[in-house]
Amino acid sequence: MIISKCRWVLVTTLMLSASSLKAQTSADSLSGTTNVINTAVPFLRIAPDARSGAMGDAGLALSTDGNAIFWNTAKLAFAKDTAGKDAGKKLELAVTYTPWLRELVNDIYLASLGGYYKLDKVQGLAFGLRYFSLGSITFTDASGNTLGDFSPREFCVDMGYGRKLGQHTSIGINLGYVYSNLAQGYSVNNVPIKAGQAIKSDLSFFYNHPAKFGKTIKGEYNIGTTIGNIGNKITYTESAENKDFIPTNWGIAGGVTMKFDQYNKLTFDLDFNKLLVPTPDSSGDYRSLSPIQGIFTSFTDAPGGFSEEMQEITISTGAEYWYKNLFSVRGGYFYENQYKGGRQFLTAGLGIKYNVFGLDFSYLIPTSSQKNPLDNTLRFTLYFNFNEIGKLKEAPVESD
Repeated sequence: MIISKCRWVLVTTLMLSASSLKAQTSADSLSGTTNVINTAVPFLRIAPDARSGAMGDAGLALSTDGNAIFWNTAKLAFAKDTAGKDAGKKLELAVTYTPWLRELVNDIYLASLGGYYKLDKVQGLAFGLRYFSLGSITFTDASGNTLGDFSPREFCVDMGYGRKLGQHTSIGINLGYVYSNLAQGYSVNNVPIKAGQAIKSDLSFFYNHPAKFGKTIKGEYNIGTTIGNIGNKITYTESAENKDFIPTNWGIAGGVTMKFDQYNKLTFDLDFNKLLVPTPDSSGDYRSLSPIQGIFTSFTDAPGGFSEEMQEITISTGAEYWYKNLFSVRGGYFYENQYKGGRQFLTAGLGIKYNVFGLDFSYLIPTSSQKNPLDNTLRFTLYFNFNEIGKLKEAPVESD
């Protein structure tokens, strides 16, 4: 079977990294050769919203918004109203559209829907949906005869709960279902392909504390951490041996917000992330580990030792400036070691809020030779804040 059109090298690449084929490994990683960690359903590690996308893919310690479930569900317990006070009942939704490989094709995209409902001042519920479409492709045999058209697609549905443990701390938990259909109903080397499925969970923690900078500047600082995508391995065939890890990840972050006055606010955020799956080795034995074994061995299994383990940490950092909670400007930087994927890029974006609605934009600018599917791509998020609807109804009506 052959996939027509060279643009679908992308699909082949996904199947190589997420199916029964073994990932390439580095037999001499000590000498500094590439040894990238491959997992199934890599779309779970794509920043799904324009706000974090404009801040170098940093989001674990940012203030709560409709996309909290994708980053750190624990922080929704600290959701605030426009006056900066802990919100009671509040509902916020966020819809994001992210074009993918826009420089090559126009029918691949990631869409997400997130939201939360604050039950009271100490707890809340969250939900999220991510849908990754790989467009439409045509399968042909070795003779060029058309076998049929197919639309590869993947999605993940999450439900979450966050609760305060004390005045400054909270925890969160998510449960999710992952579905990945890259070529169901077709065969590769006479091996039937089926859809991959997984059940996953996320555990998160958040710390929020008021702060003072100098004599006059008030603000707060946040610390957040999440272990995400803890779940079973995925297979695209009937073989029990051909199973791949989903991208279990540990992230830890810190953020600082400075409120200069009632009009001007500045936030800085710094995230560190590491995949908690085995590093490829030349023997291929890492593939036989269970997901839990993979988590614990992921800190010490790199063939290059501690120095290679440190190379597996990605860094995301960003800044956000708000004027009167109406207009924001954002910027950020993402770094990944050249031997672990080599993604390095700058990001920028804008945000606007008006009553019930909010709109965020982000743009990615590559800074390395490694191509990124989001190179020079504009993505956007639309917010609906239903806490503001109630305030509008309560506002007094001025008479002429």
